Amino acid sequence: MNKPALRRQLKAARNALKPAVRRQAARASLRLALRHGLLLRAQRIGFYLPQGGEFDAHPLLNQALCMQRECYLPVLPRRGRVMRFGRVGRNTRMKANRYGIPEPLDARPLRARQLDLLLMPLVGFDHQGYRLGMGGGYYDATLAYMQHRRSWRKPRLVGIAYECQRVETLPHDPWDMPLDAVLTERQLCRFNANHPGVYSPR
Repeated sequence: MNKPALRRQLKAARNALKPAVRRQAARASLRLALRHGLLLRAQRIGFYLPQGGEFDAHPLLNQALCMQRECYLPVLPRRGRVMRFGRVGRNTRMKANRYGIPEPLDARPLRARQLDLLLMPLVGFDHQGYRLGMGGGYYDATLAYMQHRRSWRKPRLVGIAYECQRVETLPHDPWDMPLDAVLTERQLCRFNANHPGVYSPR
C-alpha cells in the first residue's frame, strides 16, 4: 500500500477513537514516560500541539514544565520548510500560524540541533522506526541534517502515537529519518540503530 492510501487508513483509525479513550491514552503515556525516565535526560525538549486527532501531548508538556525543563514548540518559517522551535511556558504569548496552529512568540527560536529530545506527532509507524507523517515535509526538511551524522545525533527523536497507528512495514524514501523510539498508550518501543527492525517494548 502506498503512503497516501496508508495515510487515509491510519487517520481513519485514529479519528475513530472516542474522547474517553484518548484521555485515558494520554494519561497512560505519561505514566510510561515517567517510569522509563523519558524526560529525565533532556533539558531542552521539543513538543507539538495536537491537531486533527493527533495524540494529545499536553500531559507530557505540563509534566516537563513542572520538572523545570525548557520546552519548545515548532515555529513555521516564512519561506521553505525548515522549522525552528520557540520556547513555551505557562504564560507564553502565542499566535496562530498559517494553518491555525498556535506558535510561541519567541524572538530567538532554536534550531532542531539545539534540542536534546524532540517528541513528534505521526500518522503511522512501523517496526523499523519509520514514521509516516501528514505529508507536508516539514519534519523531513527540519531534520535533513541528521542524515549526515553517523556517530552522534541530536535531538533524540521520539514519536507519540496510539497503538492503532502501528503497522508491520511502511514504505519509506531515502530521506526518511527513523525514530529512536515511539511512545504509545501501552509501551515505549526503542529501536536499535545497529540492528534495523529490532525494537524492544519497555
